[in-house]
Amino acid sequence: MSLWIPLTVAALLFAVAYRVYGGFLARAFRLDPQAPTPAETLRDDVDYIPTEPKFLLGQHFSAIAAAGPIVGPILAGAMFGWLPAFLWILMGAIFIGGFHDMASLVASIRHKARSIADVVQENMSRRSYLVFLGFIWLALVYIIVAFADITASSFVGVQKLENGQELPGAAIATSSLLYLILPVLMGLALKFTKISLAWATVIFVPLVGLAIWVGPFIPFDLAAILQVETLTAQKIWVGLIVVYCVAAAMAPMWILLQPRGHLGGIFLYFFLIVGVLGLFMGGQSIQFPAFTSWTQANGDTLAPFLFITIACGAVSGFHSLIASGTTSKQLRRETDAKPIGYGTMLLEGLVAILALSCVMMLAQGDPALKGAPNMIFAHGIGGFLAAAGIPLQIAIAVMLMAFTTFVYDTLDVCTRLGRYIIQELTGWKDRRGAFLGTALTALVPLFFVWQTAPGPGGAVQPAWRVFWGLFGASNQLLAALTLLGVTVWLWKTEKARWALLAAGVPCVLMYAMSCWALVIQIQRALKAPEIPDVVAMVAAILIALAGLMLLEAIRAFRPSGPRGPVLTPSPSA
Repeated sequence: MSLWIPLTVAALLFAVAYRVYGGFLARAFRLDPQAPTPAETLRDDVDYIPTEPKFLLGQHFSAIAAAGPIVGPILAGAMFGWLPAFLWILMGAIFIGGFHDMASLVASIRHKARSIADVVQENMSRRSYLVFLGFIWLALVYIIVAFADITASSFVGVQKLENGQELPGAAIATSSLLYLILPVLMGLALKFTKISLAWATVIFVPLVGLAIWVGPFIPFDLAAILQVETLTAQKIWVGLIVVYCVAAAMAPMWILLQPRGHLGGIFLYFFLIVGVLGLFMGGQSIQFPAFTSWTQANGDTLAPFLFITIACGAVSGFHSLIASGTTSKQLRRETDAKPIGYGTMLLEGLVAILALSCVMMLAQGDPALKGAPNMIFAHGIGGFLAAAGIPLQIAIAVMLMAFTTFVYDTLDVCTRLGRYIIQELTGWKDRRGAFLGTALTALVPLFFVWQTAPGPGGAVQPAWRVFWGLFGASNQLLAALTLLGVTVWLWKTEKARWALLAAGVPCVLMYAMSCWALVIQIQRALKAPEIPDVVAMVAAILIALAGLMLLEAIRAFRPSGPRGPVLTPSPSA
């Protein structure tokens, strides 16, 4: 079967889902284009500012669609076969992830653009709010752990290409460093000159291409400079990335986060367009088995590990933090929640299908499958670009750079959100408190990444591989907690019976799969000396926090006076 067929099927199903189920949700939430949003009522042109959907969609998409929808599908596809991963991405994005993201956004704008944690506090209790904040902070830590280490792996070693050429990681490091300078220059230009966003885009997008092109000519080889081994150089790179996270999370949003998010959104659109075109033009066929086995050699079973390995692309708790943290403060009209909340989740599902195709085109047992997911992705999509006439070395460099770009978006947003949580929990509201909260959020992941754990045959496992299970389970459990909070909000304040099906059923599924996976990880950590003890400890803490949240939700469901009006779908949206 040709590789373009599953992608076409997915695109068509997502288009139908957007119109049918997305339309139902718009009516169910009674989205009103005339209702004033917090972006208007609280407008300060700093955090609260009504934004055109075409710009907000790109910013939101860039923030949520980081490396997760690339890494997870590649790992799960290689583990269980492409068909289970394909079906989970389709069903998850349409019925769970899309609802989760849209509901988070709507809940936030109906609560003055406050965070999903504030929504939980208002509809449950102060105790549930504190528990939820603690859980979110742990989830953010493991997002940083997973993606900082994967990114650092791109900056070391040498990649041998199919045509015999070599692509040194030091070249990607150079391009990456140059790329980080460009958004700062773009932010300064937009702030202190009269240049428009359109002209800034025209100027700086080609400069990103120039940064990618020039990388191989001036490679920044940290291992050679410091005369250390590759693994040591990778860990040093992780430390430097953490330093970047601290600086980025403390910097004003206009100087880095916003311009880089804009450039990152363009990168995402570019990746989607050229990836799809290259896939159609390449003529590759599916070689990987649709299904391999229920159980892997390491004991991972399809259920629950498929549902936590693909931690993005189907559903992601991280999206609720973006939707209720920054996007809700910029939503121009309530009806924009459909394309920005539901629509971008379907676009992320399409990114996940494209990433999965990088496994589907390989034969089972292909040595490439043993590489890191970012390398499988770069070689796969790079091959699609090469089919379109772009030199293979440049194509792969572009995709590795694109991957790194997506990760940067995630890392500094996570660090910034972690700082907000620390400040909220401790009361450290001044500049010193902001620095301490940021440093704590960034340094804790550094502790985990610098740990070593032997894998099969005694070889040291990369940190991202050791902690990916914790990241996936915490992220999916965060989605379950968000769905729980949304269910309580809709039922307690508006008695929306449809929410018990739309939110309640996905909540139960994500709760069950995530906690099941965490219990297995605890059992393994207690039995296997090579697994760090901290894995079992953190998994137990996550289960305990999730249990406390469930108890608070049960208390909130108890009758406590008259309910508000019934929220029933309106005849049109």
